[in-house]
Amino acid sequence: MSYENILYEVQGPMALITINRADRHNAISLGTLDELQTAVAVAADDDAVRVITITGAGGRAFASGSDLEEVRHRDLRKALEPIVQGLADQLERTPKPTIAAVDGICMGGGLEVALGCDLRIATPHSRFATPEGKLGIIPGGGATARLPRIVGRGWGMEMLLMGDPIGAERALAIGLITRIVEPEELLAEARRMADQLAAYAPFVPRTMKAMVNFGMEASLAGALMLEKYAQGALVQTEDKTEGISAFLEKRDPEFKGR
Repeated sequence: MSYENILYEVQGPMALITINRADRHNAISLGTLDELQTAVAVAADDDAVRVITITGAGGRAFASGSDLEEVRHRDLRKALEPIVQGLADQLERTPKPTIAAVDGICMGGGLEVALGCDLRIATPHSRFATPEGKLGIIPGGGATARLPRIVGRGWGMEMLLMGDPIGAERALAIGLITRIVEPEELLAEARRMADQLAAYAPFVPRTMKAMVNFGMEASLAGALMLEKYAQGALVQTEDKTEGISAFLEKRDPEFKGR
């Protein structure tokens, strides 16, 4: 499949999707968004892919936000469409773990794409912000809902209301990202993470992801009960027997997804 605004490649167990509009700081146009959603769907349907990683080309931006030339002409009807929310929802709901590998600017709609991913890693010079308030609008891609859930109400309010960028160290401290790596190591780190996840029994990452996502929306009692039923399903798999046997026998497991 050919794309105009993104690059798509499979590297071992990882599908790498690169927003390829470096001349526009990887601003997310509607065309780019369509291609991203298509690529995520392709990766989700590929049995060889175990992890989906999104990054930005050029070393200056993950994504600077939605394409403002398009936003300027957006009316109420278009604003009510899912747009970036749809992609973030897709990333959150796909059973496969997703990683945002951030190098540089990650703001507005770009940040909202990253918030839809399960894991976020970044380089030291990366910067994060929700500056929509300074443009007379508010975020429309999920930041008002996801950001406080990830970093807490206080820092969510700080970033949303003030709109000022924060650096990678601050992002790490508040839990927005989980790792800081040098630019030349960013994709290698994502591949290492993908390799580690791919070494697990296939049901494990997807079940863990579902438990966290559904559990966050449930009561504590409901989440705990859901967890027990999920564990009950996994203890009946062949992979559970293989995993424990391999550990006790001090050998590498051979998981088969059964």
